[in-house]
Amino acid sequence: MRKKRLFSSILFFSILLIGCSQQVKDPLNWELKEFTFANQEDQEFGLADLKGKIWVADFVFTNCVTVCLPMMANMTELQEKLKEEKLDVELVSFSVDPEIDTPEILKKYALSYGADLSNWNLLTGYSQETIEQFALENFKTIAKKPLDDTQVIHGTSFYLINKEGIIIKNYNGLNVPYEEIIKDIKLLSKE
Repeated sequence: MRKKRLFSSILFFSILLIGCSQQVKDPLNWELKEFTFANQEDQEFGLADLKGKIWVADFVFTNCVTVCLPMMANMTELQEKLKEEKLDVELVSFSVDPEIDTPEILKKYALSYGADLSNWNLLTGYSQETIEQFALENFKTIAKKPLDDTQVIHGTSFYLINKEGIIIKNYNGLNVPYEEIIKDIKLLSKE
């Protein structure tokens, strides 16, 4: 009887440990507030369009002369890797310079990187103040356009968001850990 209880206990804790290891490590669990902006087709696009989908987001702008260039190239590479893995994931890039970045400019910009816009939305159509507040409140990152400069100061992370609109994790958007992102997406896909 004792052996049976011991075996049952070991089995229970083994299953529990296996279950725990099948989750994204150290999730952020930041809830996103509702939003609706304009995408590169000048169509409304927002959180409601992403419900039930896993997605990766970042913040960029088309006049950027520093970090956005590798970030766009890296997001394009991530998109290719996701296709190779047959993972259905949406990509969303928020412009941090909405006065310059019209839908047409964003579309041309993305296509210049070879982006597939069937599952990648680049968003604009809001004020500078709105995106600065949105980035800080939702993604806990800076997006600030100095009055005397054309270059916007902004974070360089890629953010993984689950099907419920919860930010689960952020990753370095300049030195992207592709394998970790793909592994985390596969874990979220099982939920």
